[in-house]
Amino acid sequence: MRKDKKQLIGDEIGDAQIKLFLDFEPVDAIAPSLHKLIKAYRGLRVNDFERFLVFFREAGYDFDGKDEHGNDFIALIKDQRNAEEYIELIEKARG
Repeated sequence: MRKDKKQLIGDEIGDAQIKLFLDFEPVDAIAPSLHKLIKAYRGLRVNDFERFLVFFREAGYDFDGKDEHGNDFIALIKDQRNAEEYIELIEKARG
């Protein structure tokens, strides 16, 4: 690669593609808002996840949704290797 070329990893994602993560619905007892957060966490890079949270809030979803065991988003991902940045974004979004 030439020195004047910046390496890009993955394509830029548009707002419409990010908003698609709001369409996911659970098939079990998990809260719909938590299901959407988990899908976005698994499918988006951290900067895109941050953009997703803006759309999530605008759509009126709850940042504190829980699964059938009473776990919220942070409890479910806190042990994962790359979770720290995502957790910071959720805490910031919660206010």
